[in-house]
Amino acid sequence: MAGSGFLKFRADYENNKDLPVGEGVHSDVVSAGGHLWRIECYPNGIGTLAGGELSLFFKHMSKSGTGRVEGIFEAFLMDRDGVPSTTAVGRTDVFKLAGNASGKCDNRGWIWFVKRADLEENYVKDGHITFVCAILVISDSPIPVPSSDIGIHLGSLLDRMEGTDVSFTIDGETFLAHRAVLAARSPVFRAELFDALPGEDELGDSPVEMFQDLLAVADRYALDRLKLMCAQKLWDNLSVDTVATTLAFAETYNCQELKDICFDFFAVEKNFKEAVFTDGFALLVQKYPCICAELKEKVRTYA
Repeated sequence: MAGSGFLKFRADYENNKDLPVGEGVHSDVVSAGGHLWRIECYPNGIGTLAGGELSLFFKHMSKSGTGRVEGIFEAFLMDRDGVPSTTAVGRTDVFKLAGNASGKCDNRGWIWFVKRADLEENYVKDGHITFVCAILVISDSPIPVPSSDIGIHLGSLLDRMEGTDVSFTIDGETFLAHRAVLAARSPVFRAELFDALPGEDELGDSPVEMFQDLLAVADRYALDRLKLMCAQKLWDNLSVDTVATTLAFAETYNCQELKDICFDFFAVEKNFKEAVFTDGFALLVQKYPCICAELKEKVRTYA
């Protein structure tokens, strides 16, 4: 399981019960399984099939990457005594949400969640109704990594003379080759061609710093798959302490997928309030004022 989250949503039914079909109220945005969600309640239903029943939907609010998500939703009403209902309850089968890189939000739920008459008789208390909702994200791929094409590149390398650094002369004919390829194919060649192991490049001390530096190298040398692999690792380690510096790296090294995920992370109010007091955020404000303006605009869209 990639992650889960629970939400208690108390909706003002008395002041919204006469809303037109298709209009409703919604919860705050919550984070579950690395994605942003909210609950939407339509007192008079939604769509052409509406009629005498309340509709309830979970909406996927994240706008990052292709967003292929699989999961399960569950919701139930609390009765007037604060006891979970055994009839006003719903559970989806495993769903799949399509990509939403264009900004379109996907949703799943129930057009006929509970009859209005039953709702008003058993569940309205002090003019409000209370839902308890669970979101279980089974699997997701916010930053899809394509299959490696290194075999194609290595194959084309062997057909060209560029970069060859060793030669063999056999019966007066010279054959050019690559030392690295020969060493990879034969331990004898490795011993013959390399007297010592090459030194390691200097990367950051922590795992996050290492993947940030590696992301920069991948961008410099146009290693797109490595770049997305680094972005995935940075997303796995995203926290209030690292999100600002990660956003700066995503902007500097042209990784839109990682940039969008950082925006989604900031959109959660608790995360934002903690992240703004980090040194990384202070540097972000100083060095990337345009990003801060964009971040402010993005956060507003979730309000």
